[in-house]
Amino acid sequence: MKKLKRAWIAAALLVAVLLTGCGQRQVTLKEFTSADGAVSMSMNDKWVVEDMGVDSWIAAFTEDGSEGIVVMQMPKNLYNIDGIEGLKGMVEESFTASDATATQAPAIPGLASVEAYNCVVTASGVRGEGITVYGETDYAYYGIVYAAKKISAGKTEYFNNACTTLKETAPEIENAATVESTDTILWFDAACAVLTDINGWDYTMFGGLPANEDSAAIVQSLLSEWWEVTDKASAQENMEWLTAQGHRVEFADSMAYLAEAGLAETAQADRTAFVLENFDVDEQEAQNYVDWYAAYEQLGDNAIAGWDYSRAMSLLGYYFIAGYYTEQEALDASLELAQTIQGAFDSWDSFMESYFVGYEYWAEESSQERRDVYADLKAASDSPYNVDFNLTLEKSW
Repeated sequence: MKKLKRAWIAAALLVAVLLTGCGQRQVTLKEFTSADGAVSMSMNDKWVVEDMGVDSWIAAFTEDGSEGIVVMQMPKNLYNIDGIEGLKGMVEESFTASDATATQAPAIPGLASVEAYNCVVTASGVRGEGITVYGETDYAYYGIVYAAKKISAGKTEYFNNACTTLKETAPEIENAATVESTDTILWFDAACAVLTDINGWDYTMFGGLPANEDSAAIVQSLLSEWWEVTDKASAQENMEWLTAQGHRVEFADSMAYLAEAGLAETAQADRTAFVLENFDVDEQEAQNYVDWYAAYEQLGDNAIAGWDYSRAMSLLGYYFIAGYYTEQEALDASLELAQTIQGAFDSWDSFMESYFVGYEYWAEESSQERRDVYADLKAASDSPYNVDFNLTLEKSW
């Protein structure tokens, strides 16, 4: 089978380990190490390194490219992966792996949640056999792909033995943040914890990621793609829109229009029918408007303010991580925003209900997934919502 990609990292120490496999001959294993030194694994010493373009990955293949292994280390602070299942989907898509069937996983020291699958791998139009292994440590997710024209029992044994040599050397993560976390900062984190958790980031850390160059690149890309924020000026312009207007102004105008059209005087049981009769919408859209109007009746202009304010709190952390705001600027603005939130709501539940309604209005879809995340976070032993919503917020930086 042709190579998946060309060129990779330098190999390291030769280890004095001989294992049977790849037919009847013995294989001498040689330790291959990633470019950043964070992971290593021993493979056939006759194989040559391949460059996959990622410093925390290892790849080695036979010279003719017919057989090889790729080891993917994905640090959890840099990759937004939805657990082992999300990792499996990503690897299968990246390596065009299909027809996966579960098989016995090798015992890999230090790795938890290990799963293994036999599969078909296609590269450059050539189909071959493959084995994929998935697992995780506190530091990273791991995907290991073995591909060959034909995988025999001996080759399977070789691959399983190679997997047992996997070693992680988790680097100390640089963090330029200088302010120690306090209850006030944890309050800021809680206000946007649902989105932070969905991103796969740390909801106990201001901004969700350590402040370093890698994180800055990730967040700068996110801000550019989703918010068209590329510098301090565009960051400030966006923040002013969210805190002064956001989606809540448009929402309030729409709800006021519905009230003037007669929805306010319509009995609750008849409101969906009223919207269907008077507006060009389908039944689901009509029900959405009725639900949104109920929230508007209860909270008025704050009905979806939680949606705007929670995203604004996320962005202030992002602005710091991206380097557009100083730590002091981001925390000062977060304190002012937190005080605004406390003035508009009386609990985490009321704040988050406003957030969910706002999401539904913006996305025009159910917020159930986010509601489930909130419920899980509230039940967690390290729940961000352990901090009192009505905490007296104090500047400590």
